[in-house]
Amino acid sequence: MILTMIITVLGLCLFEIISSIDNAVINAEVLETMGKKGRKWFLLYGFFFAVFVVRGLLPWAIIWATMPSLGPIGALTAAFSNNPSVHTAIEQSAPILLLGGGIFLIFLFFHWLFLETKNFGLRHEKFFQAYGVWFFAVVSIILATTVWFAIKINPMLAFAAVVGSTAFFITHGFKENAEKGEQTLLSSDNKMSDISKILYLEIIDMTFSIDGVLGAFAFTLSVPLIIIGNGLGAFVLRKLTLSNIDRIKRYIYLKNGAMYSIFILGIIMMADAFGAEIPSYISPLLTFIIIGYFAYKSVEHNKI
Repeated sequence: MILTMIITVLGLCLFEIISSIDNAVINAEVLETMGKKGRKWFLLYGFFFAVFVVRGLLPWAIIWATMPSLGPIGALTAAFSNNPSVHTAIEQSAPILLLGGGIFLIFLFFHWLFLETKNFGLRHEKFFQAYGVWFFAVVSIILATTVWFAIKINPMLAFAAVVGSTAFFITHGFKENAEKGEQTLLSSDNKMSDISKILYLEIIDMTFSIDGVLGAFAFTLSVPLIIIGNGLGAFVLRKLTLSNIDRIKRYIYLKNGAMYSIFILGIIMMADAFGAEIPSYISPLLTFIIIGYFAYKSVEHNKI
């Protein structure tokens, strides 16, 4: 039990770090335009907001919304409860959460594969990017197929798939706006105060954190473990942002590893939602393997 919890927390920590690399790069570039005091505020107060408000309240709110019968306290402690009625509620409602989150992650992966600029880590990536227009056809077919099978089991399960796709396109719009806003923050004629920049960075962080929080449910439904794992990852990422972001940028295939991890976690969540019994150690194990491979590939690339 303890070993499983440790592996889960380490997996969550690694996934949070890798999936938030783009966010860290944005933070680092904006922080370079700020004073020393502003940077310290970002690390201290920004970290508190990122962990306890975003990565703390968001997973709790998601579980509560998916399983309203548990109540706010029950949603927080459900994973550690011995109450049979609580476990029954989790078993009945978890597939709804898992399918919605799985669809979100699958869409996120295919958007990266088809449309986003990337360093080609595997041969097929260049092929898919050349046919980027097919992204919309692929995700539409995935959604239609998923809803077709889900509606035969439970209409709410099918609705969860639609909610997952809706959440993806909404957050994608915010991310695009965040990237445009970054250019404004970095412009030489920008007169925003350091406090205003910190607040803007926290809004960006909130948008990017949704990927990590939803992916965390592929590891566990325990909100305390998610908070600990994602919180540690967020802390490590903040420290890297202030000190070694240039070194992180040298690992050019880490983003590839993050996206393939997201793809695998999305598949695991969807399989769980449809009743497949997947051991809890599979998600962190595959995350370590995938990230390790692309980190090694980055190191080998830098030797050339």
